[in-house]
Amino acid sequence: MSRTSPHHPHTPVTGPSRRRLLQTVGGLAAGLGVTGILGGAASAAPATWTHPGMLHNAGDINRARVRVAAGTDPWLSGWNKLIASAHSQSTWTNRATAEIVRGGDGTQNYPQLYNDIAAAYQNALRWHIAGTEANAACAAAILNAWSTTLTTISGSSDRFLAAGIYGWQFANVCELMRDYDGFDLAAAQELLGSVFYPMNNDFLTHHNGACITHYWANWDLCNMASVLAIGILNEDSAKYDQAVTYFKSGAGNGSIAHAVPFLYTDSDGYGLGQWQESGRDQGHTMMGMGQMGAICEMAWNQGDDLYAYDSRRFMKAAQYVAKYNLGNDVPYTTYSWGAGQSCAYSEQTVISDVSRGQVRPVWAQLHFHYNRRLYLDDKYISALYYSVAPEGGGGDYGTTSGGFDQLGFGTLMYAK
Repeated sequence: MSRTSPHHPHTPVTGPSRRRLLQTVGGLAAGLGVTGILGGAASAAPATWTHPGMLHNAGDINRARVRVAAGTDPWLSGWNKLIASAHSQSTWTNRATAEIVRGGDGTQNYPQLYNDIAAAYQNALRWHIAGTEANAACAAAILNAWSTTLTTISGSSDRFLAAGIYGWQFANVCELMRDYDGFDLAAAQELLGSVFYPMNNDFLTHHNGACITHYWANWDLCNMASVLAIGILNEDSAKYDQAVTYFKSGAGNGSIAHAVPFLYTDSDGYGLGQWQESGRDQGHTMMGMGQMGAICEMAWNQGDDLYAYDSRRFMKAAQYVAKYNLGNDVPYTTYSWGAGQSCAYSEQTVISDVSRGQVRPVWAQLHFHYNRRLYLDDKYISALYYSVAPEGGGGDYGTTSGGFDQLGFGTLMYAK
């Protein structure tokens, strides 16, 4: 299917980011429409990096710390979910190994990595919020072990999912621990730059040799998120720019206009956007809310508003997904694409009800951004969030990989 089809409109160019409007050179270039000042197209990367500045910023962490100490809900309920998790205990022992395998006929050991990342994240949160040294030491030990042990990610094409999902998650935990004396930041930066990034870049560039439309949106999104997170952790402007540019205009299904190919307005006047995987199943569709949401939040904390890009196209998708998974009807337009290496014609004519209503911890971040930061009416996002709150994290949503696709604990970290 041609990407010049009217069913996949081109993403328009938007104005400068929040941060760049406040920067003298960037603001001047934007105001005058001048690119020569910056030596060509303006970079999306910040002139000054914000740390912590991925899924959580200093304000998020301080708010959670203060509210939990005061015993105030919903933060306290989120905290109680965290401390009840087996993954958040400071006695967690890592299982770092030199090779991670996901997919294929052989032994697959990738659960070792996603369980350890969840444990490191949850211990890092406990340290930031309660100041417990044992949790900090545990998180650092997990990260240091993997940073000095892992050399290879292999398997079937699913190896690219591992490199993407676990790349951005690992980088996020490193960002939370970057100022802790017992954490080896340099080793983590080297691992992410030499093992994860080459795979992320290879997938976004070559798509495993398949037709550009073959892979679902989540494959692009997790690899975009990893490139963005590595760019922030390593203060690498080129990687940051690569991810933001792909979000806006990439050729694959993870770029915004391809991930949200059709737009609607429902009878109540709410904008809706059909998600690219809606005809596949609802579990992967909600996974997409978490993957694209992670990209938007990380960019937001570095001064770029991707949440609002293309007239809040992502919000319309989240409203659509939430509305359907709350049990309501939504419009659906036949989705067609080219599959495999030959771009064989494929189509989905109806929305899928497989795994409809599945619970994933992706909604707090979206609700508290659109409704509490921006005071927008997010009717369906809000309703779905409150139906599943408080949100937990890895270990609270089953033992398989789907339960670890998001780091979670949104109620604790995003409530405002």
